[in-house]
Amino acid sequence: MEVKGMQTVVIVGAGPRGTSVMERLLAQHAQDSAAQPLHIHLIDPFPPGAGHVWRTEQSRLYLMNTQSFFPTLVPDQGVAVPPLAGCSFNEWRMAQQTDPWEQLSDDDRSELATLQTTNFPSRPLYGRYLSWCFEQFQHVMPDGVSLTIHATEAKRVAREHEKGGFVVELLDGPKLHADQVVLALGHVESKLSPVQRELRVQARAAGLTYLPPAVPNDVDWEQIPAGEPVLVRGMGLNFFDVLGQLTEGRGGAFEPTGHEAGEALRYVPSGREPVIVGASRRGTPYRAKAEVERYYPESVVLRFLGEDAVAAIRAMGATAGFRHDIWPLLHRDTLWAYYTTLVRTRPEVVSEQFLPELDAVLHSGFNGDGALWEQRLKELLAAHVPPAHLLELQGLARPLSKHVPRPGETHRFATREELDSAVLAYLSQDAAGSARGEDDPTKMAIGALNAGRAIIKSLVADKGITPDSWMGELRGWFEGFVEGLASGPPALRVEQLAAMVRAGVVHFAGPDPRFRIEQGVFTVSSPWVADEPWAARYLVEALAPANDVQRSESLLLQNLFADGLARPSVMLASDGQTVVTSGLDVSAPPYRTLDGAGVPVAGLYVLGLQLSSVQWGTAIAAEAAAKYRSGYRTVCDADAIAAAILN
Repeated sequence: MEVKGMQTVVIVGAGPRGTSVMERLLAQHAQDSAAQPLHIHLIDPFPPGAGHVWRTEQSRLYLMNTQSFFPTLVPDQGVAVPPLAGCSFNEWRMAQQTDPWEQLSDDDRSELATLQTTNFPSRPLYGRYLSWCFEQFQHVMPDGVSLTIHATEAKRVAREHEKGGFVVELLDGPKLHADQVVLALGHVESKLSPVQRELRVQARAAGLTYLPPAVPNDVDWEQIPAGEPVLVRGMGLNFFDVLGQLTEGRGGAFEPTGHEAGEALRYVPSGREPVIVGASRRGTPYRAKAEVERYYPESVVLRFLGEDAVAAIRAMGATAGFRHDIWPLLHRDTLWAYYTTLVRTRPEVVSEQFLPELDAVLHSGFNGDGALWEQRLKELLAAHVPPAHLLELQGLARPLSKHVPRPGETHRFATREELDSAVLAYLSQDAAGSARGEDDPTKMAIGALNAGRAIIKSLVADKGITPDSWMGELRGWFEGFVEGLASGPPALRVEQLAAMVRAGVVHFAGPDPRFRIEQGVFTVSSPWVADEPWAARYLVEALAPANDVQRSESLLLQNLFADGLARPSVMLASDGQTVVTSGLDVSAPPYRTLDGAGVPVAGLYVLGLQLSSVQWGTAIAAEAAAKYRSGYRTVCDADAIAAAILN
């Protein structure tokens, strides 16, 4: 394939990120009639397009965390050269109704027959879309461009001193010459944390089953027997994947009850379910997404933390502190979203006369009198809003905190049953709020937080936040806070969970859980619950593998570090201590790795999860018709890499 004068590019990773780089290379090469011949090597043990996470044979119970209208592989803005082929997922979904792709499975066709714009697709169906895109790209390969697919892994990228460029070693032996290399590795295996390693060692010694963090489709769920308790640590998105496989995946079914949201489903067990006990720091699962027509609710307008505010900060040549400069703006936007929705939907509770006064208070306090505006806000709310309808942001993140111990007791819950009832009430209320969509004040406050997160992502990528604030404030507290509120599952999943709790299939351990191995079994207890700890022979970590390059099991990353072609990023904390971050140390876009001396490695590019040291939220797909810049940053990054390679 390769001839003299041909440029050779190796893309390591053929999932969405690697495929996006390939698409940008094809589009840009086609526009340049003088471009030299180009050969692309694509390396991935999994099929191109779908890659590892979006494999098309996985269970339909695994849902995407965004609706049909959201994801796209190809750019629709932010780039100068339009795509040669492909479209957004939603455009593809609609096209399949009249002109179905011959490679669709029967399950694909069944799902597509009922899937709507605002529904959440299954992961295998999204994988099918990615596979289709890859096929379309192959059909429009420009003259002078060729492609070789290697269904294996790369184990080393090293400098090729004689020819220049790099030599890429594959696991199965061959070596490839490359003028440039793109690392689009996606999710890779990770070493366990010290606590997890110790727990695994103790579990093996006691004959217990410990399932460490993993991509859910990589786990054999049949090893957890029916009827036995299983402890599930973590109640984020992976928690719902675990639930699905251990319940509906074993023949359980949901039936409509005819009641309103929050109590709309009944779970009918199959008898093959284990007894599932969920545990997390909050004590409750992530909040469900609101049922809305757009990713960012139309009624939510960022009046304080908009793109213009970020541009003003950058124009001053300044870097912002999150708590000092950013959070006060986003806090105001969140308050406005909540109370304007409350006034609109509950006029008997708060009159419209309240809003002009609130607006005035929110626009005050920008001249060093922050404490004064907060006091004015407190007085205004006390005068106009009944206590039951006040927005308590911290309470949203810790919903069980409103439960107080009875007189003379130190625990908030006397029994497991009391705790389960409290969590069930939270789940039912949350599902009902999601069903109200733009008419729910709490969900609109969360919508403002999510929109603000999009703005903050751009600020982070533009190096507009101080390293100390990035580590200690944004990632130190806000990231966990907003994830549990705005990154939750589809409302259907919370409705289903509530049904499982009512059926006695799922229970909860309580906030701040303590896991141990005692008397030959796993136990979990909570300082909030007076009852005996839960005990089980099985423990599942409902987490994805850590996205941390230092803990990575990737032989390729380990060799890059050993060969001095890459290093982890290090930041300086306010106390002068250095902190090693989770991502690679890279140059400004297009992101090149920095070698051991801190010099950018010409021709070695990074895209995706390993950019977590310079970007926030690297896992989410590119957004079709994105409202904010951060929504299409990933395709812009791919576009910049392609331009650097070809120019």
